[in-house]
Amino acid sequence: MTMCKVQFQKGMSMTEFQELYGTEVQCENALLLQRWPSGFVCPVCSGKTHRQFRRSGLRYFQCSGCNRQTSLIAKTLFASSKLSLRSWFQALFVLTQTKNNVAALELKRVLGVCYRTAWRIKHKLMGAMAQQEESRVLGGKIEVDDAYLGGECMGSKPGRGSPNKQAFVIAVNTHEGRPQQVVMKTVSSFTKAHFGNFLKQHVAPGSDVYSDGLAAFSAAETHNMAHTVFVAESPRLSAKNPQMKWVNTVLSNVKRSMDGTYHSIDVKKYGQQYLYEAAWRFNRRKNLASLPIRLLRHAIASLPRPESFIRNPQILPC
Repeated sequence: MTMCKVQFQKGMSMTEFQELYGTEVQCENALLLQRWPSGFVCPVCSGKTHRQFRRSGLRYFQCSGCNRQTSLIAKTLFASSKLSLRSWFQALFVLTQTKNNVAALELKRVLGVCYRTAWRIKHKLMGAMAQQEESRVLGGKIEVDDAYLGGECMGSKPGRGSPNKQAFVIAVNTHEGRPQQVVMKTVSSFTKAHFGNFLKQHVAPGSDVYSDGLAAFSAAETHNMAHTVFVAESPRLSAKNPQMKWVNTVLSNVKRSMDGTYHSIDVKKYGQQYLYEAAWRFNRRKNLASLPIRLLRHAIASLPRPESFIRNPQILPC
């Protein structure tokens, strides 16, 4: 069997990470470089002349023009955090370099923090990933399928009607027989209207949509998209269809990874966040070593996310 280059790429080793970001000063300098590549720029007057000082151990910049004081972490995902940047960078490394996802309980043990702190770190960084993925639009040849997060609850309705299940749509675009990018979005139900909303948000007009014949997917035909249906005698045969190979492969890998990592997710409340995390990792899988810094950039671009915001997600299903 030919070795998959993406699967066996080098990535960033723990030794390399420690050499680059092993101290608080190294982490500060890396954050400074990513936030202001050409040097500090005042957020008020855009002035560049400044002086630096520390307050309570935190690095500050004071503009010489307007005297505005700005901390290194102000208006970023790290704002108001009492955690060291070194711990944040360790979280960036762990969440991006492991093969599978990382639960907050494991993050707690790796970072040496309490569970609540690890949970907040995990969800804040997932929020930064979500901000990058929520507007992604696919084009070209696109394979789509329907799926569920979660499992059945003891004593409740079984099957698709289980209250512990969250419906979602997955779409994978391919080029020359290889998967390129994925979008996964929760839906209230598998209706033509809800799938139509998914298409408006995440699929470019003129795309070629391939599906397994679920009635909701016929919405593609009313949205200026070609629609090819492959109907199989059983779900097992449908998954083996070469025209639907990659959507089933990606879906299988995502669900296996999530099932093996997370054991107590409120899929109704947080399911979309976890799907965005899986999509973020997949869509950047070809350059594993760059992921910690890429996630750092997204954290810098993200607005602060207090716990009250995290516990009340604003992302609604289609």
